[in-house]
Amino acid sequence: MSLSRDVEPHPPAEAAPRGRLVLLLAVGCGLTAANLYYAQPLLAELRASFAISEVAAGGLITATQIGYAAGLLLLVPLGDRVENRRLVAVLLGVTTAALLVAGTAPTFPILLAGALVSGVTSVVAQILVPFAAGLAPERLRGRIVGRVVGGLLIGVMLSRTLGSLLAAVAGWRAVYLTSAALMAVLALALRTALPRRPVSTRVGYGALLRSTAQLVRMHSVLRRRALYQSAMFGGFTAFWTTVPYLLTRPPFSYTQLGIGLFALVGAGGATIAPLAGRWSDRGLGRPLTAVAFIVAVLAFGIAGLGRHSVILLVVAAVLIDMAVQASFIFGQHSIYQLDPTARARLNSAYLATFFVGGAVGSQLGSLTYHAGGWIALTLFGAALPVLALLGWSTERSQRSGGLAR
Repeated sequence: MSLSRDVEPHPPAEAAPRGRLVLLLAVGCGLTAANLYYAQPLLAELRASFAISEVAAGGLITATQIGYAAGLLLLVPLGDRVENRRLVAVLLGVTTAALLVAGTAPTFPILLAGALVSGVTSVVAQILVPFAAGLAPERLRGRIVGRVVGGLLIGVMLSRTLGSLLAAVAGWRAVYLTSAALMAVLALALRTALPRRPVSTRVGYGALLRSTAQLVRMHSVLRRRALYQSAMFGGFTAFWTTVPYLLTRPPFSYTQLGIGLFALVGAGGATIAPLAGRWSDRGLGRPLTAVAFIVAVLAFGIAGLGRHSVILLVVAAVLIDMAVQASFIFGQHSIYQLDPTARARLNSAYLATFFVGGAVGSQLGSLTYHAGGWIALTLFGAALPVLALLGWSTERSQRSGGLAR
């Protein structure tokens, strides 16, 4: 059966999607994106389980991020070519199988393989976000996308806490097996509830990928926004990959449960997403992007001062998450205006670039922390949004020629 058969048109542009559908899209994004982050607070337990080094354990995060970047490049463009309900159901089926492999892995390389595949197919979240953008009227697009992305970001934040708590009760394998069950249920829910949406292109797969590359060459806004978010996300993953190591050592000496509770505070950063969507609709995305970069730099400075204070670490975690999430929404709002018929491909290029940054940030963050300690890590993290701010400062304003949005 063809995946790309003709489908019914989506609702009129002026009709906003129902609240229940927006909520389901937000939950779907949150659950699938969470697969990328469950392992972050589990690294110490995985080290003990497989008798591997801290740097090797950190490679699990890197492998998952690389898999996600590959999925963004190779699978997300299909959102413009393949009927989305079926595409989502197929990808979630593969994700379920990969998580089952990871949860029953007898050796670390098999766990890596399962995590890599689940990373590739968990890009469902980035098919659902442009799907929501396509359903929303122009006047509400930023707000609705902000709500859906807010669900995604809450999933990212809570994944660390839920992973920690579940591992403390039932072991790390239960984390992957539980997520596999959630993916199976989500596949059925989305397959039933999502409205059919017409495909926006009929070109072949190879031409689809080439057109994605052409979009990158054509749109400087896309290139800049992707690089900015790559730097921001690199700092984000560097922080969250290494802070569990800090917290398990004196003066904190936290257990797995303590790490999970600390990770819970980061979920507060997701509250910025709907606000960032509204600010984008009001045309404030460009100036507030610079504010997000500055907040991230300050947050890493606070984190450096907080190596002996959990309160300062909590403040830093919330600010880092808020800054990264706000810049993400501003960037996504900008690129969705470039070509309404190619939102999945634009999203593919945008996210693939910054998830590569996340993978690099995770690995370099681990190496930096083990070579120079927490202060070195915070200096590394602060340098990344500084680079993004320098790039932002070279933009020409819309009045004088208009590179930025």
